[in-house]
Amino acid sequence: MRYFALRSEGVPNSMEQVELAASPSAEVRMKGPGASRGRTSAKGTCAVIGSGIAGLASAIRLAHAGHSVTVFEANAYAGGKISELRMGGYRFDMGPTVLTMPRYIDELFALCGEDPRAHISYQRIDPGFQYFFQDGSVIRTWADADRFADDVAANTTATRESVLTFLDRCRVKRELTEEVFLERSLHQLKNYFNKATLRGLLNFHKVGAFTTMAKANAALFKDEKAAAVLNQFAGYTGSNPYAAPATLNLIAYYELALGSFAAHGGMHAITQALVELAKRQGVRFELNAPVERIHVEGKTCKGISVNGRELPFDRVVTNTDIQATYDRLLPDQRKPERVLRQPRSSSVILFHWGVDRTFPALHLHNMFMSSDGRAEYDHIFNKGTLHPDPSVYLHISSKVNAADAPAGCENWYAMVSVPHNTGQDWDTLVRQTRATVIGKLSRMLKVDVEAHIACEHTIDPRTLEQMTSCAFGAIFGMSSNGMFASMLRHPNFSRRIKDLYFCGGSVHPGPGIPLCLLSAKITAGLVEEDVVRR
Repeated sequence: MRYFALRSEGVPNSMEQVELAASPSAEVRMKGPGASRGRTSAKGTCAVIGSGIAGLASAIRLAHAGHSVTVFEANAYAGGKISELRMGGYRFDMGPTVLTMPRYIDELFALCGEDPRAHISYQRIDPGFQYFFQDGSVIRTWADADRFADDVAANTTATRESVLTFLDRCRVKRELTEEVFLERSLHQLKNYFNKATLRGLLNFHKVGAFTTMAKANAALFKDEKAAAVLNQFAGYTGSNPYAAPATLNLIAYYELALGSFAAHGGMHAITQALVELAKRQGVRFELNAPVERIHVEGKTCKGISVNGRELPFDRVVTNTDIQATYDRLLPDQRKPERVLRQPRSSSVILFHWGVDRTFPALHLHNMFMSSDGRAEYDHIFNKGTLHPDPSVYLHISSKVNAADAPAGCENWYAMVSVPHNTGQDWDTLVRQTRATVIGKLSRMLKVDVEAHIACEHTIDPRTLEQMTSCAFGAIFGMSSNGMFASMLRHPNFSRRIKDLYFCGGSVHPGPGIPLCLLSAKITAGLVEEDVVRR
């Protein structure tokens, strides 16, 4: 694993101590009550490719159902994007930092008859986010809808009633889509013959599929700052609010109405807890084990090749990016049209900075907004480059987990959305972005940020592809740009190849921790249906 650290004259660095969290050995043997199943079981063997959160959740569900499961992970650690970095006495999360719907995580422990609080705990964050604007105003998102509405009204020309209307419309979108779209496969005819689907179809006009997020938000909020806050939720799927359907506004509901949470010990603690749960269910892990190929005989999946070994399996579930799966693991198979035609998501440039002082005005989640959101998205999705004044997301986990930084210091995770890799000069773009981000934060915080950076580490679309196998560094897989883009995601099973299944953010229902966990639930359910049917 290679990482790139930018060094600049006058910026102290402590890169010698950079390390990723890794398991102590390349192979983790089975432990716990499921270990006696070994490599055989009444339901057969299953390989899970990739130990991202969807891969872990799939493995747990399948093992609990009686399958003999082995997870193959290319890296030296399990967890996929949800890993951690330690350097210079600081600890940083490497991937997702916003946690909503933790009940989906708890559900896995409950399924296995365990108390989730014995293994992982969370705290609700209030306020959830702070949005800083060029004029000095700050909008905060509060767990209480009325308080959030009052905050928006106090800092913009938008009315509190417009905020409450927005949240109510998002609630309706969730109620109409959750059971129909998020919790079931869209690619099985039987799932369309039930009351929930009929209700969804009869109320489809309320879902917002025929207009864009930005257009719907502009119609409700004449104030540009209020609309900009709500448009940025498109970024949670790597999409453009000026092209993505207003259906995606339901993403805001999960955070604004149902709450934003922080895991004690950081996001990495979640995957560590799930790895241990998987082991207790009898799941076997092979680390440093990059899968080279999925073997198909006729129209049936027969196993995988890994580290030069050909291993037979009754079933294979891949948590790898869907495009990378077809390009690398299934090179002889025809790539589905939905993979060929669906545009890729955006990517990110991410700076991990150990900062040698504290900033009381900053919270766990902070967003420093662009002066021109529309132009920013146009640069990312249409021009393939960066806007001169990008929005900057600043996450500081030491605000809730003090051990993540030395006393009197903070760990900054500064991220900018960028286009996925199509051959841009990333060395130049990263240098320019670093200068832009430091300049913007220094100006808006009224302090010389550069002077307080004690150590740093940088990630860009190229390193993201190396770390996570996401094609072109598009960390969200396919974008949701286009009227029915979300419905065109690859299904959780192969129509052409029997016993081959897919889970994770690049397939149905989409990216983000909650959706990845639902993807795993759908995939495991499909496997069980096939076992019963045969």
